Amino acid sequence: MRSRLVVAFCLAFVVMLLPLGVAAQTQTVRQVQLTRSGPLPANPSISAYAQQGPELDSALAGDDNDGSDGSGPGISVNRGIAKGPGAGMRHSGSGKAKSNPELNLTVDGINHFAQRFVAAGGNQFSIEPPDQGLCVGNGFVLETVNDTLQIFDTAGNPVSAPTGLNSFYGYAPAIDRTKSPLQFGPSITDPSCIFDGATQRWFHVVLTLDRAVNTSQALNGNNHLDVAVSVTADPTGAWNVYSLPVQDDGTQGTPDHHCVQRQGKILVHGPCLGDYPHIGADANGFYITTNEFSLAGPGFFGSQIYAFSKRQLAAGVPFVNVVQFDTSDPSLGVQLDGTPGFTVWPATSTGNTFEGSQGGTEYFLSSEAVFQDSGVDSRLRLWAVSNTSSIDTAPALNIGVSVVNTIPYAVPGRANQKAGDVPQAECLSDSTLQVTPTLSGCWRFCSAPAGHSQHRKTGGQQRFANAASGAGERKTMGRAGHGTNHQRRHCAASRDRIFRNQSAFGQRGPRGLRGNFGQQPDISRDCRDAKRKRCDGLHRVGQRSLSERRLRGHRFHHRRGRYSHRRGRRGTR
Repeated sequence: MRSRLVVAFCLAFVVMLLPLGVAAQTQTVRQVQLTRSGPLPANPSISAYAQQGPELDSALAGDDNDGSDGSGPGISVNRGIAKGPGAGMRHSGSGKAKSNPELNLTVDGINHFAQRFVAAGGNQFSIEPPDQGLCVGNGFVLETVNDTLQIFDTAGNPVSAPTGLNSFYGYAPAIDRTKSPLQFGPSITDPSCIFDGATQRWFHVVLTLDRAVNTSQALNGNNHLDVAVSVTADPTGAWNVYSLPVQDDGTQGTPDHHCVQRQGKILVHGPCLGDYPHIGADANGFYITTNEFSLAGPGFFGSQIYAFSKRQLAAGVPFVNVVQFDTSDPSLGVQLDGTPGFTVWPATSTGNTFEGSQGGTEYFLSSEAVFQDSGVDSRLRLWAVSNTSSIDTAPALNIGVSVVNTIPYAVPGRANQKAGDVPQAECLSDSTLQVTPTLSGCWRFCSAPAGHSQHRKTGGQQRFANAASGAGERKTMGRAGHGTNHQRRHCAASRDRIFRNQSAFGQRGPRGLRGNFGQQPDISRDCRDAKRKRCDGLHRVGQRSLSERRLRGHRFHHRRGRYSHRRGRRGTR
């Protein structure tokens, strides 16, 4: 999954706001039902069939090039609309982050062996790259990667086994290798989580795509945002699950946004895809935003903003109020230069500090560079959903936008890749590295004994530096590093690229950081190291050693990454 031009923010700095105004507004109000309530599922033992294929979920085998049309044998998720990368630029910054963050502890997180072979007893697909989430609270750290989650204490000790998200959400396994013919559960992607201090609840969200039949990997078009909420402040206990359909084709209570799908050589009415969900919360609401594309055809249909009653979710009531805003709707008055929102990122307030004006207000931020032919812009769109206190009873929310002027920032280019279509697949298929009569190549380094760590420590490698692309104002987060930028500083690493960094914040600053560092690509070196039986040769790549979408017959985009999460020492102010 590609890196994205995304921004998060803190409103503790002074900016010039240029109001765009708000016209008569349209919103969709509905309720979502409680679908499951129960304990954290127990993890089965590793199945004797765990090493059998297939390894890839063919439903998600679409090309991941930027573009609004998922092409290939299956759909693509986390799509982009940028016309191309912007020119790199440098900005000088001050010398020190205000909160004085320090590395306090480095802990190995979920690796590929845990995700593929331990979770669900091995009834999982091999998924690349690692799509991450991290949240911290009440003495726990919850890490979620692709279709797996695991819970740790703040010393880094696991307090739960790696758990497959299919079982966590009450579904059949992603693939049941014990059945003949094979059976397939829903396809789960894009996990994220937060711990909400106000309600003392954990929130976990995924995008789920339903199968046409359980003996095929084909999709039926239905897709939904599944929201899991802990019953108490202890994430190892019971959870409630809610499911919100987001195909927006007029079925299952969704509005019809007129997405299309290919039928032969023509386009016909079809389901939308609620892609790339992001989450946030204020005093009253829990918010999820998506980028809406046609699921099986061309077309971007604007970001969707969903506001849930946070109190109802925390209480575990049978039905929860939800309000939906479609940013492509001109009547909302939120478009800028005729464009809807794209990757509209909700704010998450820490320390129970919320904006109470206008009946309660939740802020969001989105970039504009993706809409420019040059890939460069110096504006951010600041969104505000107000009157959020009405969400519990008679929802009457309002939405508006303003423009934030910034230093210029750019859509970053793609990470450097090793030449060739399937370099990592060639390493995985290297018959000179025989592991078992049926298993060869770099697979041996994905099949480590349970509990054996092959992660390479990265302490001391991360440094603050000026980034060549991806800029942001003070206390905004730029796509280039997904790291917190203080005083226009940028998080980077020497000769490394940083992919999908995640942060978990407490009341006094960062409490946990995690991410993947990508060095200059040299997969041949990885394979040579593997032949020398160096454990870190391949596993420094972490779960990105395997491709979710293309090992053979499809183009393979290799992205390096290391799975780890780090606890940050509380900073001083």
